[in-house]
Formats: sequence, C-alpha cells, structure tokens
Amino acid sequence: MSNLRQSHSTADKEDPEAILPSPYTSSQERDSKDSSKDSKDSKDPSESDEKNGSKPLRPDGKIELVDTDCYEMLGFSYSARKKWIILSVIFVVQTSMNFNTSVYANAIAPLSDHFGITLQASRTGQMIFLLAYAIGSELWAPWSEELGRWPVLQLSLLLVNLWQIPCALAPNFGTVLVGRFFGGLFSAGGSVTLGMVADMWEPDDQQYAVAFIVFSSVAGSVLGPIAGGFIQTYLDWRWNFWIQFIFGVVVQTLHFFMVPETRSSLLIDKEAKRRRKLGESNVFGPGELGKHRLSMKEIVVVWARPFQMFVKEPIVLWLSLLSGFSDALIFTFLDSFQPVFAQWGFDTIETGLAFSSLLVGYLIAYLSFVPFIRRHCAIRSKDPHALRPEARLYWLLFTAPLETIGLFGFAWTSLGPPHVHWIAPLIFSCLIAIANYCIYMATIDYMIASYGPFSASATGGNALARDFLAGIAAMYATPFYEHIGQKYQLEWPTTILGCLAFFFTIPIYIFYHKGQALRERSKFAQILASDRAAREDGRVPPGRKAAPAAGYAN
Repeated sequence: MSNLRQSHSTADKEDPEAILPSPYTSSQERDSKDSSKDSKDSKDPSESDEKNGSKPLRPDGKIELVDTDCYEMLGFSYSARKKWIILSVIFVVQTSMNFNTSVYANAIAPLSDHFGITLQASRTGQMIFLLAYAIGSELWAPWSEELGRWPVLQLSLLLVNLWQIPCALAPNFGTVLVGRFFGGLFSAGGSVTLGMVADMWEPDDQQYAVAFIVFSSVAGSVLGPIAGGFIQTYLDWRWNFWIQFIFGVVVQTLHFFMVPETRSSLLIDKEAKRRRKLGESNVFGPGELGKHRLSMKEIVVVWARPFQMFVKEPIVLWLSLLSGFSDALIFTFLDSFQPVFAQWGFDTIETGLAFSSLLVGYLIAYLSFVPFIRRHCAIRSKDPHALRPEARLYWLLFTAPLETIGLFGFAWTSLGPPHVHWIAPLIFSCLIAIANYCIYMATIDYMIASYGPFSASATGGNALARDFLAGIAAMYATPFYEHIGQKYQLEWPTTILGCLAFFFTIPIYIFYHKGQALRERSKFAQILASDRAAREDGRVPPGRKAAPAAGYAN
C-alpha cells in the first residue's frame, strides 16, 4: 500500500459572512491559491531540480523508481477503450456479489419447508451473509493495496464460489448458515472494485467510472429477486445456490483472462525488473525496497480507520446512515412486495418482475448524473479550483426528496384493488430507486472529494452502514409489515419509513451549505495528499497528467 506523506494543510480562514452558500470557491480563494502556487514555483531552482528527477542515491546505492518515471506503464495511461473494458468486467464482478446478497430471499420459503424451520429462522441466512459482507469488504482492502488487485479479487471470487457448494449440498440448515457466513466474509466488494477505479483515473476524473460501479452495485441487488422468482417457481431450492455458483465461476473466468493488474506500486516494481534486465542494474521498485510493506500494526490501523471515521466524522456518520437507510429499504421491499402485490393476484414470478421498476429507476438516476458530471468537468477544465467538494451534493438536493415522496406514495397506493391500479406502487418504487442511487453515488463522490487520501476509509464507513443495515432489515421486514396496524397493515409500516426518510435527508442540506466549516474542523479532511500537490506543481512531464497520491487508497 502506498505510503502517504501526511501534512496538515493551512485551511483558508474566511469571515463567516464570506462563506458562500454555493459550492463554488470565490475569486479571492482562487487568487490566494494561485499566489501560493507562484511562491512555490519561485523557490530555489535546486529544489525543483530535485523534484524533477535528479533523485539522490540511497545509502545503499540503489535508485527507487517512482510513478513519474514510468507513468506511461501505469493504469492512468491506459487507453479509454482498455479502461472501460476492464471496468465492464468489474461491473459484472460487482453485480455478481450483490446478486448473491438478494437472490437468497427466494430460497427462504423452500428452505423453511425442506428443513422444517420457521420462515424467520430461514431469513437468518440472508442476514448473516450481509453482516459478514459488511465486515469482509473492509478486511480485503489492505491486502489489495499490498498484494495487488488481481490476486486478491481472484482469491475472493474463488472462496465465494467454493462456499456456494456446501450451501447447495447442505444436509441441514446449519451448513447453509456456515456457507452463507463465509461467502459474505470472503466477498471483497467495493473496497477493491472502487480501488481499481482509483488505479486508472485521476481523482477529478473518476466520477463517470464511480457512477458506473455504483450502478452495478445497486443493479445486482435488484437482479436477485427478478431471477429468483423463476428459480423458486421452476427449480429446487438447491439451484438457488448452484446458480450463484455458476454466475460466480463465469465472472471469475472473465476476470482471470480480461483484467490485468492495475495497482500502481506493483506495476512500478514490474517496470523496475524490466529495466534491470535491460542493464539498469541499480533501479528498484518501491515494493522491492520494502517501502510499501505493511506491518501487522499498520494493517490493524487501516482496518480500524473506517470504523473510527464512522464514529468521529459527522459527514461520514450522517451520510453513511442515510445511504445505509436507503439500501435497507430495498431489502425491506424484498419482503413487502409479496404481500402488497398479492392483492392484485401476482404470483412469485410476477412479484419478482415487479422489481424491474427499481432497475428502471436506477438506470434513470445513473443517466441523470451524466450531464451533471460533464458540467463539473467543463468547470474544472477552466479552473481546477472552482469547485468545492460540496458541489458534488448539488444534484442530491433535488433527488433525495424523491425517497420520502416515493415511500409515502408507495404506502398509500398499496391499498389494492379496486382502489388503486398495480402500476401506481411501481411508479413510486421507481422514485425510491432514483433517490437510492443518487444518495449512494453523491455520498461516495462527496467523501472522495472531501477526504482525499482517506476516502477509502470514509467510503468504507458508507459501505459498512449499507450492508449492516440491510442485513438487519432482512430480519425485521416481514414482522414489521405483519404486526403494525390493523386496518392499514401494509400502509402504516411504509408510512413510518417515509417519516424516517424525511429526517435522514435533512443533513444533506446542512452539509451542502455548511460542509466547508465542518471539514475545517476535521483532522482527516485537513490532511492533504502532499504527493499529489507536488505533482500538480510540475513534477510530471508536460502533456501528461499527474497520478494521484491516493485516490481510493488509504
């Protein structure tokens, strides 16, 4: 994992009245930054010479190769076509992981019948997978930085696939629970897939790629119940796990043959070895010199940081809770759709197909970000300092209320015939999906912009909240819809969720207007990626963009 030189920034001190409510920096701020940069450029020429490649030898006579020496060999220099081929495979990988979390819902009733257990006991298989997934995705992150993205993701996919086998062959329900637990624990998830985005795109250029990966995550959760309806109707419950296994093997094969290693430190090591074969005998990569080897203590610190930021950082805490609450809604719907649409006579397959409304909502939300991201890119091309991190929450100001609107609408269109047509709750569920995607995308994007080298830990808290709250939802969803109210038993639970959604979306507006003040009080947000700043000062040869110091990496 890359070592980051952590230096505290001198945050711009402004008069409170001068803080703009919009996310755009003032001309005074930009002039200040430009003058600061000019002063750096006017330093002793010897300093700039050292920065531009005249690196002193180490005491042992070895020369360390850095990314600026072989930038054209790193993921940042891949062609757009190659990047998007890789990302498309990662899209399928992420989809398969989330497919595994949700398709199990269609095995709950068959497992209950086969093993003679209650439906609530059968649901623990879904809960335990999601809770283990929440922890597991964080545990894999440091190893992908240390050992590389490719071997870690291959190992993760292999172990997930292997643990599908005991589930499919289970002689008792305990075996299913064990298999589900380890299947969730070994799922690398977004901690690695988002890390690959950081390997190939600059932090300011990552938004298109991040939006694509976020779409794969939410889409996988919806494909589960859509396919699950057919599996439950036509196949034995064991095929629920065999299909997860087949999907996983296909995905692992695609990843094996089509995705190269993208981790920069490993690619630099590879280039150093190539140069030594060509005669540069004293050139070595950072991994070969041991600079990026993590001690066990450092690994524990990296593992603990997402939890620390989740508790201590208001931005991470509230936006993660909002994102987690939204994701829990989808898993609540896995149970609520059945009693709601049974009123119109929907069978298992038709209920599964009803989840297509969520997929449509996710697609609409994904496409809605394209012009928004294009606008940001155009602004940054004219002035790199023109946008504050809060600008990435702008679109969410308009889409987040759709969650509350969608929940209230879904609640009171669940009255059934003859009062309401079945298309009405589907339309409102589509609105909920739009809000859910936008919340996930915008909160991830904002944390990346706000926390720089610590963005992996910040977004890790987001992922932790989403999977953990979704896991809990798997247990309370059905009792929630069965035991609240008498006359309006299906309407009141969703109404309660709508009320909660209203309060959870309030912090979005607070962070948009007051986010800068909160960041100035955050020790994490005030630690700059000094390597990236140095590159922006001209260490990268003309015509080439600088590689980021961290991106998603801790």
